[in-house]
Amino acid sequence: MSELWRRVAVTAAVGGLCVGLAACGEPDDHAPHTGAPTPKAVLLRVATTDMIGSLDPAGPYDVASRTVLANLFQTLLTILPGKPTPVPDAADCQFDSPTTYTCSLKEGLTFPNGHQLTSSDVRFSFERMLKLKTPGGPAPLFSSVSSVSTPDELTAVINLKGPDARLPYLLTTTGASIVDEESYPSSKLLDTTAVGSGPYQLTAYRPGESVTLARFAAYKGSRAAQNDGVQMSLVKDPVALNKAIISGKTDVAYRGFTIGQLDKLRASSQVQVVESEDAVIQFVAFQLKSVTSRKLPVRRAIAQLIDRPALVKRAYAEHVTPLYSMVPPSFGGATDAYRSEYKQPNKAAAAAILKAGGVKGVVPLTLGWTPTQFGPGSKGEALELKRQLDASGLFKVTLRSAEWPAYQQLVRSGAFDMYLAGWVPEYPDADNYLAPFLGVSDPFPNGYRPAGALKLLQQERSEQNGIKRAALLGQLQDVFAREVPVLPTWQGRLSVAAGTDVQNVSGALDPLAFMHLSGLRK
Repeated sequence: MSELWRRVAVTAAVGGLCVGLAACGEPDDHAPHTGAPTPKAVLLRVATTDMIGSLDPAGPYDVASRTVLANLFQTLLTILPGKPTPVPDAADCQFDSPTTYTCSLKEGLTFPNGHQLTSSDVRFSFERMLKLKTPGGPAPLFSSVSSVSTPDELTAVINLKGPDARLPYLLTTTGASIVDEESYPSSKLLDTTAVGSGPYQLTAYRPGESVTLARFAAYKGSRAAQNDGVQMSLVKDPVALNKAIISGKTDVAYRGFTIGQLDKLRASSQVQVVESEDAVIQFVAFQLKSVTSRKLPVRRAIAQLIDRPALVKRAYAEHVTPLYSMVPPSFGGATDAYRSEYKQPNKAAAAAILKAGGVKGVVPLTLGWTPTQFGPGSKGEALELKRQLDASGLFKVTLRSAEWPAYQQLVRSGAFDMYLAGWVPEYPDADNYLAPFLGVSDPFPNGYRPAGALKLLQQERSEQNGIKRAALLGQLQDVFAREVPVLPTWQGRLSVAAGTDVQNVSGALDPLAFMHLSGLRK
Protein backbone atom coordinates (compact mmCIF):
# COMPACT_ATOMS: atom_id res chain seq x y z
CA MET A 1 0.00 0.00 0.00
CA SER A 2 1.98 2.93 -1.43
CA GLU A 3 4.04 4.35 1.44
CA LEU A 4 4.17 3.36 5.10
CA TRP A 5 2.55 6.70 5.78
CA ARG A 6 1.06 9.13 3.31
CA ARG A 7 3.19 12.23 2.99
CA VAL A 8 1.45 15.31 4.37
CA ALA A 9 3.58 18.14 2.97
CA VAL A 10 4.47 16.93 -0.48
CA THR A 11 7.30 18.91 -1.21
CA ALA A 12 3.44 10.37 -25.73
CA ALA A 13 1.92 12.00 -27.86
CA VAL A 14 -1.20 10.09 -28.97
CA GLY A 15 -1.88 9.75 -32.69
CA GLY A 16 -5.18 10.31 -34.42
CA LEU A 17 -6.67 12.68 -31.85
CA CYS A 18 -9.95 14.59 -32.23
CA VAL A 19 -8.99 18.07 -31.07
CA GLY A 20 -12.43 19.63 -31.39
CA LEU A 21 -15.93 18.24 -31.25
CA ALA A 22 -16.51 19.14 -34.88
CA ALA A 23 -13.57 16.90 -35.86
CA CYS A 24 -15.31 14.01 -34.11
CA GLY A 25 -18.58 14.59 -35.90
CA GLU A 26 -20.31 16.49 -33.08
CA PRO A 27 -21.12 20.19 -32.55
CA ASP A 28 -18.32 22.17 -30.94
CA ASP A 29 -19.34 24.97 -28.59
CA HIS A 30 -15.85 26.46 -29.01
CA ALA A 31 -16.16 26.65 -32.81
CA PRO A 32 -16.61 30.20 -34.22
CA HIS A 33 -19.89 31.23 -35.82
CA THR A 34 -19.84 32.09 -39.51
CA GLY A 35 -18.43 35.57 -39.96
CA ALA A 36 -17.31 35.82 -36.35
CA PRO A 37 -13.66 36.19 -35.35
CA THR A 38 -11.97 32.97 -34.25
CA PRO A 39 -11.95 32.90 -30.43
CA LYS A 40 -8.56 32.72 -28.77
CA ALA A 41 -7.78 29.33 -27.26
CA VAL A 42 -7.83 29.35 -23.46
CA LEU A 43 -4.67 27.54 -22.42
CA LEU A 44 -3.90 27.43 -18.72
CA ARG A 45 -0.37 27.39 -17.35
CA VAL A 46 -0.04 25.41 -14.12
CA ALA A 47 3.00 24.95 -11.86
CA THR A 48 3.53 22.54 -8.98
CA THR A 49 6.35 21.00 -6.96
CA ASP A 50 4.66 17.60 -7.26
CA MET A 51 6.73 14.97 -9.04
CA ILE A 52 4.63 12.45 -10.97
CA GLY A 53 5.33 8.81 -10.20
CA SER A 54 3.44 7.18 -13.07
CA LEU A 55 0.89 7.93 -15.77
CA ASP A 56 -0.56 4.42 -15.41
CA PRO A 57 -3.61 4.15 -13.10
CA ALA A 58 -2.42 0.68 -12.06
CA GLY A 59 0.95 2.14 -11.04
CA PRO A 60 2.08 3.73 -7.77
CA TYR A 61 -0.91 5.34 -6.08
CA ASP A 62 0.83 8.54 -5.00
CA VAL A 63 -0.79 11.91 -4.39
CA ALA A 64 1.43 13.67 -6.92
CA SER A 65 0.16 11.52 -9.80
CA ARG A 66 -3.54 11.88 -8.99
CA THR A 67 -3.98 15.34 -10.51
CA VAL A 68 -2.78 14.11 -13.90
CA LEU A 69 -4.55 10.75 -13.73
CA ALA A 70 -7.87 12.26 -12.62
CA ASN A 71 -7.83 14.61 -15.60
CA LEU A 72 -6.83 12.04 -18.22
CA PHE A 73 -8.97 9.09 -17.20
CA GLN A 74 -12.63 8.49 -16.52
CA THR A 75 -14.01 6.45 -13.67
CA LEU A 76 -17.41 4.81 -13.37
CA LEU A 77 -18.38 7.26 -10.63
CA THR A 78 -17.01 10.56 -9.37
CA ILE A 79 -17.50 13.02 -6.51
CA LEU A 80 -18.32 16.58 -7.51
CA PRO A 81 -17.73 19.75 -5.45
CA GLY A 82 -20.34 20.09 -2.74
CA LYS A 83 -21.60 16.54 -3.23
CA PRO A 84 -20.30 14.15 -0.53
CA THR A 85 -21.59 11.02 -2.27
CA PRO A 86 -20.57 9.50 -5.63
CA VAL A 87 -22.45 10.47 -8.80
CA PRO A 88 -22.27 8.96 -12.32
CA ASP A 89 -19.31 9.70 -14.57
CA ALA A 90 -18.89 6.94 -17.15
CA ALA A 91 -21.80 4.95 -15.74
CA ASP A 92 -24.83 4.81 -13.50
CA CYS A 93 -24.32 2.15 -10.83
CA GLN A 94 -26.33 0.43 -8.12
CA PHE A 95 -26.21 -2.53 -5.75
CA ASP A 96 -28.48 -5.34 -6.99
CA SER A 97 -27.49 -7.37 -3.93
CA PRO A 98 -24.94 -6.87 -1.13
CA THR A 99 -22.31 -8.57 -3.33
CA THR A 100 -23.42 -7.51 -6.82
CA TYR A 101 -22.85 -3.98 -8.13
CA THR A 102 -24.15 -3.26 -11.64
CA CYS A 103 -22.91 -0.34 -13.72
CA SER A 104 -24.68 0.78 -16.91
CA LEU A 105 -22.27 2.65 -19.17
CA LYS A 106 -23.28 5.76 -21.09
CA GLU A 107 -23.70 5.23 -24.81
CA GLY A 108 -21.11 6.52 -27.24
CA LEU A 109 -18.12 6.70 -24.91
CA THR A 110 -14.80 6.78 -26.77
CA PHE A 111 -11.09 7.13 -26.21
CA PRO A 112 -9.10 9.88 -27.99
CA ASN A 113 -7.73 7.30 -30.43
CA GLY A 114 -11.28 6.63 -31.66
CA HIS A 115 -11.70 3.27 -29.95
CA GLN A 116 -15.08 2.65 -28.34
CA LEU A 117 -15.21 2.38 -24.54
CA THR A 118 -17.25 -0.68 -23.59
CA SER A 119 -17.77 -2.94 -20.61
CA SER A 120 -14.88 -5.05 -21.90
CA ASP A 121 -12.52 -2.12 -21.20
CA VAL A 122 -13.92 -1.85 -17.68
CA ARG A 123 -13.34 -5.55 -17.02
CA PHE A 124 -9.84 -5.39 -18.53
CA SER A 125 -8.93 -2.36 -16.41
CA PHE A 126 -9.91 -4.05 -13.15
CA GLU A 127 -8.42 -7.43 -14.03
CA ARG A 128 -5.17 -5.80 -15.13
CA MET A 129 -4.87 -3.63 -12.02
CA LEU A 130 -5.57 -6.58 -9.70
CA LYS A 131 -3.19 -8.85 -11.62
CA LEU A 132 -0.28 -6.39 -11.66
CA LYS A 133 -0.42 -5.75 -7.90
CA THR A 134 2.07 -2.92 -8.33
CA PRO A 135 3.99 -2.18 -5.10
CA GLY A 136 2.43 0.97 -3.73
CA GLY A 137 -0.40 0.64 -6.24
CA PRO A 138 -4.20 0.63 -5.80
CA ALA A 139 -4.83 -3.14 -6.00
CA PRO A 140 -5.17 -3.64 -2.19
CA LEU A 141 -8.07 -1.17 -2.16
CA PHE A 142 -10.09 -3.58 -4.28
CA SER A 143 -9.40 -6.77 -2.32
CA SER A 144 -13.17 -7.33 -1.95
CA VAL A 145 -13.63 -7.59 -5.74
CA SER A 146 -14.02 -11.18 -6.92
CA SER A 147 -14.62 -10.61 -10.63
CA VAL A 148 -16.14 -8.31 -13.23
CA SER A 149 -18.67 -9.78 -15.67
CA THR A 150 -20.00 -8.18 -18.85
CA PRO A 151 -23.54 -9.27 -19.85
CA ASP A 152 -23.40 -6.83 -22.77
CA GLU A 153 -21.26 -4.01 -24.14
CA LEU A 154 -22.82 -1.38 -21.89
CA THR A 155 -23.12 -3.38 -18.66
CA ALA A 156 -20.35 -4.21 -16.19
CA VAL A 157 -21.20 -6.20 -13.07
CA ILE A 158 -18.72 -6.06 -10.18
CA ASN A 159 -18.98 -9.21 -8.09
CA LEU A 160 -17.75 -9.00 -4.50
CA LYS A 161 -16.35 -11.64 -2.15
CA GLY A 162 -18.50 -10.16 0.59
CA PRO A 163 -20.54 -7.01 1.28
CA ASP A 164 -18.48 -3.82 0.92
CA ALA A 165 -20.29 -0.51 1.40
CA ARG A 166 -17.09 1.33 0.45
CA LEU A 167 -17.25 0.22 -3.19
CA PRO A 168 -18.99 3.33 -4.65
CA TYR A 169 -16.30 5.51 -3.05
CA LEU A 170 -13.50 3.23 -4.24
CA LEU A 171 -14.83 3.53 -7.79
CA THR A 172 -14.25 7.31 -7.73
CA THR A 173 -10.50 6.91 -7.18
CA THR A 174 -7.89 7.04 -9.91
CA GLY A 175 -7.11 3.39 -9.18
CA ALA A 176 -10.47 2.58 -10.78
CA SER A 177 -9.68 4.47 -14.00
CA ILE A 178 -10.82 2.89 -17.26
CA VAL A 179 -8.02 2.26 -19.77
CA ASP A 180 -8.23 1.25 -23.43
CA GLU A 181 -7.62 -2.51 -23.53
CA GLU A 182 -6.31 -2.21 -27.09
CA SER A 183 -3.58 0.21 -25.97
CA TYR A 184 -2.43 -1.23 -22.65
CA PRO A 185 -0.37 -4.37 -22.02
CA SER A 186 -1.94 -6.71 -19.48
CA SER A 187 1.29 -7.69 -17.75
CA LYS A 188 3.26 -4.45 -17.36
CA LEU A 189 2.80 -0.73 -16.69
CA LEU A 190 2.64 1.97 -19.35
CA ASP A 191 4.33 4.83 -17.54
CA THR A 192 5.04 7.53 -20.11
CA THR A 193 1.88 7.71 -22.20
CA ALA A 194 -1.83 7.56 -21.43
CA VAL A 195 -5.03 6.64 -23.25
CA GLY A 196 -8.09 7.50 -21.17
CA SER A 197 -11.55 8.93 -21.76
CA GLY A 198 -11.33 11.79 -19.26
CA PRO A 199 -11.80 15.52 -19.89
CA TYR A 200 -8.27 15.82 -21.33
CA GLN A 201 -5.98 13.88 -23.62
CA LEU A 202 -2.21 13.73 -23.21
CA THR A 203 -0.27 15.49 -25.95
CA ALA A 204 3.22 15.58 -24.41
CA TYR A 205 5.02 14.34 -21.28
CA ARG A 206 8.57 15.09 -20.19
CA PRO A 207 9.17 13.17 -16.92
CA GLY A 208 10.25 15.48 -14.13
CA GLU A 209 9.68 18.56 -16.28
CA SER A 210 6.24 19.04 -17.82
CA VAL A 211 2.89 17.59 -18.87
CA THR A 212 0.77 18.98 -21.71
CA LEU A 213 -2.97 18.28 -21.87
CA ALA A 214 -5.53 19.17 -24.55
CA ARG A 215 -9.29 19.29 -24.06
CA PHE A 216 -10.88 16.00 -25.12
CA ALA A 217 -13.99 17.25 -26.86
CA ALA A 218 -15.65 13.83 -27.07
CA TYR A 219 -15.63 13.36 -23.30
CA LYS A 220 -19.04 12.46 -21.91
CA GLY A 221 -19.07 12.83 -18.18
CA SER A 222 -19.51 15.16 -15.23
CA ARG A 223 -16.25 17.10 -15.61
CA ALA A 224 -16.15 18.56 -19.14
CA ALA A 225 -13.19 20.93 -19.60
CA GLN A 226 -13.98 24.64 -19.41
CA ASN A 227 -10.63 25.48 -20.99
CA ASP A 228 -8.81 24.29 -24.12
CA GLY A 229 -5.79 22.78 -22.48
CA VAL A 230 -3.20 22.84 -19.72
CA GLN A 231 0.56 23.22 -19.75
CA MET A 232 1.81 21.88 -16.41
CA SER A 233 5.35 22.67 -15.28
CA LEU A 234 6.96 20.53 -12.58
CA VAL A 235 9.19 22.92 -10.64
CA LYS A 236 11.90 21.98 -8.17
CA ASP A 237 11.15 23.92 -4.99
CA PRO A 238 8.98 26.55 -3.26
CA VAL A 239 11.22 29.37 -4.53
CA ALA A 240 10.63 28.39 -8.16
CA LEU A 241 6.91 27.89 -7.51
CA ASN A 242 6.53 31.29 -5.91
CA LYS A 243 8.52 33.00 -8.69
CA ALA A 244 6.34 31.38 -11.36
CA ILE A 245 3.11 32.83 -9.94
CA ILE A 246 4.30 36.31 -8.92
CA SER A 247 6.01 36.82 -12.30
CA GLY A 248 2.80 35.96 -14.14
CA LYS A 249 4.50 33.09 -15.99
CA THR A 250 1.90 30.69 -14.62
CA ASP A 251 -1.85 31.03 -14.11
CA VAL A 252 -2.18 28.53 -11.27
CA ALA A 253 0.37 27.26 -8.74
CA TYR A 254 -0.23 24.67 -6.04
CA ARG A 255 1.37 22.26 -3.55
CA GLY A 256 4.72 23.48 -2.28
CA PHE A 257 4.31 27.02 -0.91
CA THR A 258 5.78 27.87 2.47
CA ILE A 259 3.60 29.55 5.08
CA GLY A 260 5.52 32.82 4.61
CA GLN A 261 5.03 32.76 0.86
CA LEU A 262 1.29 32.21 1.22
CA ASP A 263 0.99 35.14 3.62
CA LYS A 264 2.72 37.45 1.13
CA LEU A 265 0.62 36.16 -1.78
CA ARG A 266 -2.58 36.87 0.16
CA ALA A 267 -1.51 40.48 0.51
CA SER A 268 -0.91 40.83 -3.23
CA SER A 269 -3.53 42.43 -5.44
CA GLN A 270 -2.22 40.51 -8.47
CA VAL A 271 -2.88 37.03 -7.11
CA GLN A 272 -5.79 35.23 -5.47
CA VAL A 273 -5.14 32.54 -2.87
CA VAL A 274 -7.86 29.93 -2.57
CA GLU A 275 -7.85 27.30 0.17
CA SER A 276 -10.06 24.40 1.09
CA GLU A 277 -9.77 21.96 3.93
CA ASP A 278 -8.44 18.78 2.44
CA ALA A 279 -8.10 15.18 3.49
CA VAL A 280 -4.60 15.50 4.95
CA ILE A 281 -4.43 14.95 8.70
CA GLN A 282 -1.66 14.95 11.28
CA PHE A 283 -1.69 13.05 14.56
CA VAL A 284 0.32 11.61 17.42
CA ALA A 285 0.52 7.82 17.39
CA PHE A 286 1.22 5.87 20.56
CA GLN A 287 3.55 2.88 20.38
CA LEU A 288 1.86 0.13 22.37
CA LYS A 289 5.13 -1.80 22.54
CA SER A 290 6.23 0.91 24.99
CA VAL A 291 5.71 0.06 28.64
CA THR A 292 4.69 3.68 29.26
CA SER A 293 2.34 4.20 26.30
CA ARG A 294 0.75 0.80 26.86
CA LYS A 295 -0.89 2.27 29.97
CA LEU A 296 -4.34 3.60 29.00
CA PRO A 297 -4.33 6.30 31.78
CA VAL A 298 -1.15 7.78 30.27
CA ARG A 299 -2.69 8.04 26.81
CA ARG A 300 -5.96 9.44 28.15
CA ALA A 301 -4.16 12.01 30.32
CA ILE A 302 -2.19 13.24 27.31
CA ALA A 303 -5.43 13.51 25.31
CA GLN A 304 -6.89 15.56 28.17
CA LEU A 305 -4.00 18.02 28.09
CA ILE A 306 -3.45 18.76 24.38
CA ASP A 307 -4.53 22.26 23.36
CA ARG A 308 -5.06 22.04 19.60
CA PRO A 309 -5.85 25.71 18.90
CA ALA A 310 -2.62 26.72 20.65
CA LEU A 311 -0.71 24.10 18.70
CA VAL A 312 -1.92 25.17 15.25
CA LYS A 313 -1.33 28.83 16.14
CA ARG A 314 2.20 28.39 17.45
CA ALA A 315 3.46 25.76 14.99
CA TYR A 316 1.48 26.59 11.85
CA ALA A 317 0.32 30.21 12.22
CA GLU A 318 -3.23 28.87 11.92
CA HIS A 319 -2.67 27.62 8.36
CA VAL A 320 -4.17 24.28 9.43
CA THR A 321 -7.36 23.49 11.35
CA PRO A 322 -7.67 21.79 14.77
CA LEU A 323 -8.99 18.24 14.41
CA TYR A 324 -11.00 16.37 17.04
CA SER A 325 -11.45 13.01 15.36
CA MET A 326 -9.43 10.86 13.00
CA VAL A 327 -12.21 11.52 10.46
CA PRO A 328 -12.33 15.13 9.17
CA PRO A 329 -15.71 16.92 9.39
CA SER A 330 -16.37 16.88 5.63
CA PHE A 331 -16.63 13.08 5.52
CA GLY A 332 -19.86 11.19 6.15
CA GLY A 333 -20.16 9.83 9.69
CA ALA A 334 -17.56 12.22 11.15
CA THR A 335 -17.93 13.22 14.80
CA ASP A 336 -15.90 15.36 17.21
CA ALA A 337 -15.26 12.27 19.32
CA TYR A 338 -12.17 13.53 21.15
CA ARG A 339 -13.74 16.89 22.00
CA SER A 340 -16.83 15.08 23.35
CA GLU A 341 -14.67 12.75 25.43
CA TYR A 342 -12.22 15.29 26.88
CA LYS A 343 -13.93 18.68 26.54
CA GLN A 344 -11.37 21.48 27.10
CA PRO A 345 -7.68 20.93 28.02
CA ASN A 346 -7.61 20.47 31.77
CA LYS A 347 -4.58 19.75 33.98
CA ALA A 348 -6.64 18.76 37.00
CA ALA A 349 -8.67 16.27 34.98
CA ALA A 350 -5.48 14.78 33.51
CA ALA A 351 -3.96 14.42 36.97
CA ALA A 352 -7.12 12.67 38.17
CA ILE A 353 -6.93 10.21 35.26
CA LEU A 354 -3.35 9.29 36.15
CA LYS A 355 -4.13 8.97 39.85
CA ALA A 356 -7.17 6.76 39.24
CA GLY A 357 -5.00 4.55 37.00
CA GLY A 358 -2.28 4.17 39.64
CA VAL A 359 0.30 6.15 37.67
CA LYS A 360 2.54 8.06 40.09
CA GLY A 361 5.18 10.74 39.71
CA VAL A 362 6.26 12.64 36.62
CA VAL A 363 5.95 10.36 33.60
CA PRO A 364 8.94 10.39 31.19
CA LEU A 365 8.05 10.23 27.47
CA THR A 366 10.04 10.10 24.25
CA LEU A 367 8.35 11.91 21.34
CA GLY A 368 9.63 11.11 17.85
CA TRP A 369 9.41 13.45 14.88
CA THR A 370 10.97 13.72 11.42
CA PRO A 371 12.14 17.03 9.87
CA THR A 372 10.90 16.89 6.26
CA GLN A 373 8.40 14.10 5.59
CA PHE A 374 5.44 15.84 7.23
CA GLY A 375 6.32 19.40 6.39
CA PRO A 376 8.33 22.31 7.79
CA GLY A 377 5.96 22.73 10.74
CA SER A 378 6.84 19.36 12.26
CA LYS A 379 9.62 20.73 14.45
CA GLY A 380 7.39 23.49 15.76
CA GLU A 381 4.64 20.96 16.44
CA ALA A 382 6.98 18.67 18.36
CA LEU A 383 8.26 21.60 20.43
CA GLU A 384 4.73 22.79 21.18
CA LEU A 385 3.59 19.31 22.25
CA LYS A 386 6.60 19.10 24.55
CA ARG A 387 5.88 22.56 25.96
CA GLN A 388 2.25 21.72 26.73
CA LEU A 389 2.98 18.36 28.34
CA ASP A 390 5.98 19.60 30.36
CA ALA A 391 4.00 22.64 31.55
CA SER A 392 1.43 20.36 33.14
CA GLY A 393 4.03 19.03 35.56
CA LEU A 394 2.69 15.54 34.85
CA PHE A 395 5.07 14.58 32.04
CA LYS A 396 8.70 15.11 31.05
CA VAL A 397 9.14 14.88 27.28
CA THR A 398 12.36 14.11 25.44
CA LEU A 399 12.34 14.89 21.71
CA ARG A 400 14.10 12.61 19.26
CA SER A 401 14.25 13.17 15.51
CA ALA A 402 15.44 11.19 12.50
CA GLU A 403 15.25 11.60 8.75
CA TRP A 404 13.03 9.38 6.65
CA PRO A 405 13.38 6.34 6.24
CA ALA A 406 15.45 5.91 9.42
CA TYR A 407 12.43 7.34 11.24
CA GLN A 408 10.26 4.48 9.97
CA GLN A 409 12.75 1.93 11.25
CA LEU A 410 12.86 3.56 14.67
CA VAL A 411 9.05 3.55 14.85
CA ARG A 412 8.91 -0.15 13.98
CA SER A 413 11.53 -0.97 16.57
CA GLY A 414 9.57 0.80 19.31
CA ALA A 415 12.17 3.52 19.89
CA PHE A 416 9.54 6.16 20.71
CA ASP A 417 6.72 6.18 23.26
CA MET A 418 4.79 8.31 20.80
CA TYR A 419 5.54 9.82 17.42
CA LEU A 420 4.25 12.33 14.87
CA ALA A 421 2.72 10.98 11.66
CA GLY A 422 0.39 12.07 8.88
CA TRP A 423 -2.15 10.49 6.58
CA VAL A 424 -3.69 11.20 3.19
CA PRO A 425 -6.54 8.75 2.55
CA GLU A 426 -6.63 6.52 -0.49
CA TYR A 427 -10.39 6.82 -1.01
CA PRO A 428 -12.93 9.48 0.03
CA ASP A 429 -14.67 7.62 2.84
CA ALA A 430 -14.47 7.77 6.65
CA ASP A 431 -13.46 4.11 6.74
CA ASN A 432 -10.02 4.98 5.38
CA TYR A 433 -9.24 7.14 8.41
CA LEU A 434 -9.96 4.28 10.82
CA ALA A 435 -9.06 0.95 9.21
CA PRO A 436 -5.31 1.72 8.82
CA PHE A 437 -4.97 1.99 12.60
CA LEU A 438 -6.67 -1.33 13.29
CA GLY A 439 -4.20 -3.59 11.55
CA VAL A 440 -6.32 -4.00 8.41
CA SER A 441 -3.72 -2.62 6.00
CA ASP A 442 -1.05 -2.17 8.70
CA PRO A 443 0.65 1.05 7.62
CA PHE A 444 0.92 2.08 11.30
CA PRO A 445 2.73 -0.59 13.31
CA ASN A 446 1.66 0.50 16.79
CA GLY A 447 0.15 -2.82 17.91
CA TYR A 448 -3.47 -1.67 18.35
CA ARG A 449 -5.79 -4.61 17.62
CA PRO A 450 -8.99 -4.28 19.72
CA ALA A 451 -11.64 -6.94 19.06
CA GLY A 452 -14.55 -4.55 19.64
CA ALA A 453 -13.28 -1.97 17.15
CA LEU A 454 -12.55 -4.63 14.53
CA LYS A 455 -16.12 -5.92 14.89
CA LEU A 456 -17.50 -2.41 14.37
CA LEU A 457 -15.26 -2.00 11.32
CA GLN A 458 -16.65 -5.13 9.68
CA GLN A 459 -20.21 -4.06 10.52
CA GLU A 460 -19.86 -0.62 8.93
CA ARG A 461 -18.26 -2.09 5.83
CA SER A 462 -21.19 -4.47 5.38
CA GLU A 463 -23.95 -1.96 6.18
CA GLN A 464 -25.56 -0.47 3.06
CA ASN A 465 -28.05 1.73 4.90
CA GLY A 466 -26.31 5.10 5.01
CA ILE A 467 -27.82 6.25 8.31
CA LYS A 468 -26.98 3.00 10.10
CA ARG A 469 -23.48 2.99 8.65
CA ALA A 470 -22.85 6.56 9.83
CA ALA A 471 -23.90 5.51 13.34
CA LEU A 472 -21.44 2.60 13.29
CA LEU A 473 -18.65 4.91 12.10
CA GLY A 474 -19.53 7.25 14.97
CA GLN A 475 -19.28 4.38 17.47
CA LEU A 476 -15.90 3.43 16.05
CA GLN A 477 -14.62 6.99 16.48
CA ASP A 478 -15.86 6.89 20.09
CA VAL A 479 -13.73 3.78 20.68
CA PHE A 480 -10.69 5.60 19.32
CA ALA A 481 -11.35 8.57 21.63
CA ARG A 482 -11.73 6.35 24.71
CA GLU A 483 -8.71 4.13 24.01
CA VAL A 484 -6.46 6.74 22.32
CA PRO A 485 -4.22 4.61 20.08
CA VAL A 486 -3.79 7.83 18.09
CA LEU A 487 -4.42 11.47 18.91
CA PRO A 488 -5.53 13.69 15.99
CA THR A 489 -4.07 17.19 16.03
CA TRP A 490 -4.92 18.99 12.77
CA GLN A 491 -6.46 18.85 9.31
CA GLY A 492 -4.59 20.37 6.39
CA ARG A 493 -5.61 22.78 3.68
CA LEU A 494 -4.94 22.65 -0.04
CA SER A 495 -3.69 26.12 -0.97
CA VAL A 496 -3.72 27.32 -4.57
CA ALA A 497 -2.42 30.66 -5.89
CA ALA A 498 -3.93 31.86 -9.16
CA GLY A 499 -4.10 34.93 -11.33
CA THR A 500 -7.06 37.17 -10.62
CA ASP A 501 -8.53 36.32 -14.03
CA VAL A 502 -8.74 32.60 -13.29
CA GLN A 503 -12.25 31.48 -12.32
CA ASN A 504 -13.71 28.55 -10.37
CA VAL A 505 -10.51 27.76 -8.47
CA SER A 506 -12.40 26.55 -5.39
CA GLY A 507 -14.42 24.10 -7.48
CA ALA A 508 -11.22 22.55 -8.82
CA LEU A 509 -9.92 21.46 -5.41
CA ASP A 510 -10.44 17.82 -4.55
CA PRO A 511 -10.64 16.83 -0.86
CA LEU A 512 -8.05 14.11 -1.53
CA ALA A 513 -5.45 16.87 -2.02
CA PHE A 514 -5.29 17.10 -5.82
CA MET A 515 -6.94 19.25 -8.53
CA HIS A 516 -9.52 18.74 -11.26
CA LEU A 517 -8.19 21.15 -13.87
CA SER A 518 -11.21 20.85 -16.15
CA GLY A 519 -13.29 23.29 -14.07
CA LEU A 520 -10.81 26.16 -14.38
CA ARG A 521 -11.54 28.94 -16.84
CA LYS A 522 -10.45 32.50 -17.69
